[in-house]
Amino acid sequence: MKKRRYSVLNSVSRPAEAAGPGVGRRRFLRGLGLGGAAAVGAVAMPNVSRAQTVTWRFQSTWPQKDIFHEFAQDFVKRANEMGGSRLKLDLLAAGAVVGAFQMQDAVHAGALDGGHGVAAYWYGKNKAFSLFGTAPPYGWDANHLLGWFYYGGGEALYRELVNDMLKLNVVGFMSGPMPTQPLGWFKREINSADDLKNLKYRTVGLAADLMKELGVAVTILPGGEIVPAIDRGLIDGAEFNNPSSDRVLGFPDVAKNYYLQSFHQRVECFEIIFNKQKFDALAAEQKAILRYAAEAASADMGWKQQDRYSKDLQEMQQQKGVKAVPTPKPVLEAQLRAWDKVIDSLSGDPYFKKVVESQKAWVQRVAGFYNLYDADARMAFQHFFKA
Repeated sequence: MKKRRYSVLNSVSRPAEAAGPGVGRRRFLRGLGLGGAAAVGAVAMPNVSRAQTVTWRFQSTWPQKDIFHEFAQDFVKRANEMGGSRLKLDLLAAGAVVGAFQMQDAVHAGALDGGHGVAAYWYGKNKAFSLFGTAPPYGWDANHLLGWFYYGGGEALYRELVNDMLKLNVVGFMSGPMPTQPLGWFKREINSADDLKNLKYRTVGLAADLMKELGVAVTILPGGEIVPAIDRGLIDGAEFNNPSSDRVLGFPDVAKNYYLQSFHQRVECFEIIFNKQKFDALAAEQKAILRYAAEAASADMGWKQQDRYSKDLQEMQQQKGVKAVPTPKPVLEAQLRAWDKVIDSLSGDPYFKKVVESQKAWVQRVAGFYNLYDADARMAFQHFFKA
């Protein structure tokens, strides 16, 4: 594969959505006038003394009101409290410095020191990014994905992509296992795979390839732009992620058919990234704080979402008239067949194929173990809650 450097300037196309502390959009663009090498080199710094406070601009890719921004805040809170007076992250919402889809470029250049998002957002640079954020549904869940990343060789493969192949000045961690994402919101009913054909639909990452295979007209939009696009009739349907995000972003106001369960994004987690030169210059204990804060926030998110997602789904059903139903089985079956074609097509790239083979080996062993080991939770649920 030909090695390529990516320019922040090429990816910045929209004005900042909101003003915020730290570097503004205009200052960010002026900084690029230094040139790529100079801009990256300018962020290098010596190891920080224990007496100094390191304060970093840390932007999420999420709107301020989204629970995902709250999850970013939960990470920042842990890092700051463990860092004491020696390490501080200042959290900004999407658009404070750059738009959601430009966050990685800004971290690479040093205009941001770090950020919170999903690896699938960088799918335009290399489709293998989506394997680390929205991987195919081999029969595993997002917690298994995190296990693969930290114990199954995934982290080394991630560094190979980010640092060796793309030469990005970025270091990253995976965090925050997400449950299965809904197929999404539609103004009309979806009963078969044929009902999806030619629909204008929003998704991201490999799910875009999957839905195109099903005949869908895919549009890729950041979270804050989806509901306005549905409201104006620019798209016919969309998914974002979960009931809490969907409720606060306003999906129930523009559509009522909410299809739960899907294989388009069955396995997803967050990505937390930092400027590599700045991260490498930190003291060892500060690096550890950032890594372990990502692990702690990951666990807390798993607990918090149990409470919030279930409450918000009930509220939308009871107060907003939302019709929340499972995605029809024929659609799920069509998705799995389409995944076969997408994986086979993209596995012509040796690196993509290597990551897929690593993931499949992990799933076959680990998910195979839990399939054999765990009792059927649905069977027990149906026994105790017959009504």
